[in-house]
Amino acid sequence: MDPAKLSELKKFIQLCRSNPSVLNDPSLSFFRDYLVSLGAKLPSSSDSHGASDAKSSYVVEESDEEMADGGEKIDVEEEEEEIIESDVELEGETVEPDNDTPQKMGNPSVEVTDENRDASQSAKAKAMEAISEGKLEEAIEHLTQAILLNPTSAIMYGTRASVYIKMKKPNAAIRDANAALEINPDSAKGYKSRGIAQAMLGQWEDAAKDLHMASKLDYDDEINSVLKKVEPNAHHIEEHRRKYDRLRKEREDRKIERERRRRRAQAQAEYEKAKKQEQSSSSRKPGGMPGGFQGGMPGGMPGGFPGGMPGGMPGGMPGGMPGNVDFSKILNDPELMAAFSDPEVMAALQDVMKNPANLAKHQANPKVAPIIAKMMSKFAGPK
Repeated sequence: MDPAKLSELKKFIQLCRSNPSVLNDPSLSFFRDYLVSLGAKLPSSSDSHGASDAKSSYVVEESDEEMADGGEKIDVEEEEEEIIESDVELEGETVEPDNDTPQKMGNPSVEVTDENRDASQSAKAKAMEAISEGKLEEAIEHLTQAILLNPTSAIMYGTRASVYIKMKKPNAAIRDANAALEINPDSAKGYKSRGIAQAMLGQWEDAAKDLHMASKLDYDDEINSVLKKVEPNAHHIEEHRRKYDRLRKEREDRKIERERRRRRAQAQAEYEKAKKQEQSSSSRKPGGMPGGFQGGMPGGMPGGFPGGMPGGMPGGMPGGMPGNVDFSKILNDPELMAAFSDPEVMAALQDVMKNPANLAKHQANPKVAPIIAKMMSKFAGPK
């Protein structure tokens, strides 16, 4: 191969790499067709305007309507990629969920005596002493005894929940917090313990909700401290959800719009087809009146007027039809032309044309009789 031409080819390839839009030049259509025949995937005109238009991972790629050879827009199947959610950047430590056997819970239907209530308070005092000494397992045992003695106390469940949090057992703490809130829906300690436990599990939105409720019922610095860590993550998750809900809604709206356009195009195509068929059918009909002219007679009356209509028309008109009829007199008569569009008149005329003897039954019809008489006068010719 000529080295000079080879050098020019290399430069052209480099130009295509740096600016793929040159392939959209109409004069290079033969080269594009060749590349496509080899299986190459070429960028569209809109793709060649710059790499800065690259789509994010969550954006749905679509193709709009393309132009047919005749310039008519046609719908092409639009492919959509699954919306892939990006990771949410969250801060804060979490713990592995505890999967221990659920702790013993009290029977709320048991009637609590004063003696049991006093014994429950005594067990709670021992638990508080154990907590101060860092003996958390022992504190749990005393609090469990206190709950069994007085299962109607929301404070006992809330206190045991706080100990489970210290032991990094958030699931156990949530069970006790739920029990406390069932007994007392306004238990600040129940909301606080459950909120902190949910934060330990990374359930940021639920944690924020419970901690805000606890703060409203009985504010303390610990709740505020935990909220400062929980709220940013809850906001990030909420924004993330809104973002992808919006993207999915937009994708669904695009699907609905494409289906609407497809149906509209289909209806338009069917209308155009029917219109063309109607025009084609009309162009094949002889004459311009219903049924066309047949044998020189408007309205398609079979065989024209038969000769020698017996008895003639009313008023003494002789039977028979003259051999030289000027149909322009009929076509130029507005009354007759209007009558030809009346189905009742046309049916009567055709009935008479088929059998002149049927004339008698139409003579009493005030709409039909005058028309037949007028037509007969046209056929009668000059007197």
